[in-house]
Parts: sequence; C-alpha cells; structure tokens
Amino acid sequence: MTVGREVSVCPLRTRPLWVFVGLGAAGAVLAAGRLLYSGGVADWWVGGGLPAALLGVASLHGATLEVSADAYGVRYGSLVRRRRSLPWGDIADLRVHIQYGRHGEEYFRVGVLLRDGRTRRLPLPLSVSRADRPDFDASLDALRALHRRHGGPESDHLAVISRRTAGRGVAVPLVLCVLLLAGAGLAAWFVPVTGAAKEAWDSAVPCAAGTPSAERGACLTTVPAVIARTEVGRAKQPGRLYFADGRPVDRLTVSRQGAQGFRVGDRVELTLWRGQVRVVAAEHHVWREHFTSAGSLAVLAAALGLAAGYPGARVLLHRRGRRLPDDEVLPSALPFAGALLATALWLLPLCHLHPMGLPTSPGVLAWAVAGTLGTAGLLVLAWRATRIHTPAGTAAAPGEPGDEDGAEDGDVFLAARFLESTDYNPNHFGTHVVLGDRSPAVVPHPGPGRFAARPIPVHRLTVQGVRRPRGGDGDFVPRGWHVAELDDAGAPVRLAAAPADLTRILHALRDAGFPAADLSANSPGIVRDP
Repeated sequence: MTVGREVSVCPLRTRPLWVFVGLGAAGAVLAAGRLLYSGGVADWWVGGGLPAALLGVASLHGATLEVSADAYGVRYGSLVRRRRSLPWGDIADLRVHIQYGRHGEEYFRVGVLLRDGRTRRLPLPLSVSRADRPDFDASLDALRALHRRHGGPESDHLAVISRRTAGRGVAVPLVLCVLLLAGAGLAAWFVPVTGAAKEAWDSAVPCAAGTPSAERGACLTTVPAVIARTEVGRAKQPGRLYFADGRPVDRLTVSRQGAQGFRVGDRVELTLWRGQVRVVAAEHHVWREHFTSAGSLAVLAAALGLAAGYPGARVLLHRRGRRLPDDEVLPSALPFAGALLATALWLLPLCHLHPMGLPTSPGVLAWAVAGTLGTAGLLVLAWRATRIHTPAGTAAAPGEPGDEDGAEDGDVFLAARFLESTDYNPNHFGTHVVLGDRSPAVVPHPGPGRFAARPIPVHRLTVQGVRRPRGGDGDFVPRGWHVAELDDAGAPVRLAAAPADLTRILHALRDAGFPAADLSANSPGIVRDP
C-alpha cells in the first residue's frame, strides 16, 4: 500500500471464511444431488444443505470483499456484490464511525460524507480489536492522503461519530418511541373493555331455572365434572385439566398452581360464564380464572407512554443540536428520564385507582393538578439542564481577576483528565489535577495529599483553544465537560474537565508559568512559551 498513489484494503482474516465457503459448496452440491435423486422432493438433507449454501455465499462475499482507491475515487465490492465507485469530487469528507456490539465492543469503520449530505459506510477497513487498529489507522491515513491530493476535503479535522454525537442517526430511538406509543394507545383502548368485562363478572348471578339457553351466557351456570387427568407445566408454563368423557369440555388450561391442587378422580363443579369455564371447585381446592383489572391495564398504558418519553427526548435533543458539527457530543437525556420517573410516582398510582377517569372529589383533583405542575416544572428544569453550553469565555483575559488557587490555603483537587499519555500522565493514570501553593500536578486520586503526583510542565504548554467534547475524545469524557486543546512542545494534548474547573486550571497554569506582565501582548487565555 503506497500512500498518495493507490490503496487496496482486503479482509485481515479470510481463512475461516474460506472454510465456510467450502462447507457451503458442499451443502449446495448435497442439496442439488438429493433433489435430483428424489425427483424434486425436499427432505432433511435438502433442508440442511440449503442453509449451508447460503452461509457459503455470505462467506464468499466477506472473503472476496475489497476496497480500493486511486486518483479517480473509491471503489468497493466483491465477487457476490457488484462493485460501486465514488469519485473524489463527490466526497466532501472522510470520517470514522464507531459501532457497538452487544457486550459493549467497539468497531471502527470508515464513513464517506458526500457533498449532497448523504453518508456511505465503507465495508473496509474495519477494526474489531486493538490489534486491528494500526492497520485501520494506516488505511485511513492513506485514504485521507488520496482525498487531499485528488479531491477537495472540506476540513482537515477527522470527525469521529459515536452514539453520543450529533451525527448519529435517530432512526432507532424514533422507531422505539413510535412502537411504545402504539403499545400505550392499544393498552389504553382496551381499558374500558377490560373494565366492563370485570364489572360484568363481579355482578354476574347464577342463572334462574327457567332462563333460556340463549341468555345463559350473561349469568353463571354450574356443571358437574370429574377430573380424568392433570398436566402440570414446567417452571412458569401453564397446566391443563382433562375431564372424563370430554364433558363439558375436553381440557381446560389453568395455572401451574391450579393444576397441582387437583387429583385424578376429583369430582368438581365447573362454573361457566359467557360460554367458558371460569371456576373449577373441588372440596379441597378451587381455581378461578384471573380477570385483568382496568387499573392494571391503565398502569401498563401509562408506563408504556412514559417509557416512550426517553427515546422521544433523545430525538428532541438531536433535533435541538442539529446545527452542531456531526462529531460534537450531545447533552445526555438523563434529566428527562428523571422527570419521567418522578411522573411515574404519582401517575401510575392514580391510573391504578381511577382507570376510567378522574372523579370529581377534591382530593383526587388536587393530586392530579399537583402532579401535573410538578412534572411541568421538572421538564422545564430538564430542558435548561440539557442546554448546549458553548465554551466561549472559558479562559479569562490576562490581567482579569480569576480564581487564584495559589492564594488559598492547602491544595484543591479538581476532577480533570489529560486524554493523551504523557510523561506527567503515563498510561492515562491521572484522574484529578491538584492546585495550590506548589506547582499544578496530575494525581490518580481526589486527595488529600499529593501522593503519586506528577508535576505539569507548564513552561511547555500553549493553550490553543477550548471546545465542547467530540466523538474522538472517548466515551469516558462526561457530556457536560469542556476540552482544552494544548500544545506540549509541539505535541497536541487535550485536557478535559467541567467548564468552571477547566477555567480554574487554565488560570493556574497561566499564573504558574508566567507573570501577568509577560502575557500582556498575548491573546486572552493563552499560555505561551517564554
């Protein structure tokens, strides 16, 4: 692979794929031969050979997959799928997409941002482990070099799109929100039906002697029967009761505990209502069919509606940050989740007690009004807490009063992280920055004491700017923090902390490195080499 001339990326591990290709070919031959031998009649051999053949086709696609790039553009395809091409003139930028597995694994892929705003993800290069990262980074650098040489990148910055950034799609939370709302609406629609059925059952009386058979469904009819056999389900599976001579029904599905209470030969009395057996009563045990109450269904509808609020809040925050760069981290939706949980504390009991509507009693109305006002207040607070705070004014101008940590007695420990491994932050061990009478230092604990402290070489640092967190900063940087971009004697270094703490640290670095007079000609908040 030569950077700037031509790039060709193939899968790193193809031997297992070729093994599956061979198995798929054998399965296809087996299925075809069996069909010819049996005259077109499918059997177990054909049923096993066809899935193997499909697996072989998928493995052939993965084994022969290739992504190439030259002066024209990017091409990708395989023997199974036709090759596609993207000219450099149509590509606005290259970016990195982070996908997540079921157990939190991170997979890195290269994305192509087209000038019309659409995004394509290249099948290769792909990084599924730390061992793959060097090859992935080398291929990505080669593709970016070709893009700079033969195309027109919109920016030199490499955007990293993760699940926390503004460029992440909202299709999954939107679909989840719609499904939960649909479930809530369906449950709410059944509330009056369920409530009417429960009330009718509770008010049902035994049928009179002269009641016509057509009208016996609305009243209770008792029929004698004999238990012929019981079937107890496993674990949480239901049980079954079988009746002698199949009268009045052949079998009845009951709960597992209900089936355990009856024995073969028990004479029981069955209570029928609306054409179904509702009660099985013996001398020593009684089983009654459970009728779902309207309150339980109303609670389910309210819970589904509240659950739909969280993915809906994620969609709202994504819409709110639509003007942000694609790789900037969006605020967390957890404040809205807190408001929804607080709403559940008063709404679910209210729905359980009054599923068919609020009564006119002053106590219940006051309960509903107070809960609604509380929810509205929490939503307003959540909206304010998820505002996007720009880092403007994080660093004060030289000569302006700030937090002079050196004037305080003792040390102050501020949660902050250097995102690069340096001589004063080896292996990313630092979790806090300590400020005080002595030089600022990095420590792996919140204090007290400067145990294992590594002094920060403030004379080497230059503050390039302060920004909001991006996808490339990693998931361990909290969403509300800001990131200061520093220059450490020519090497880029990032320092992440809460906005107020970051301002305080930058002031301390400035004051520890130079007197105010030496910074009079510099731009605000910048620490420069002497």
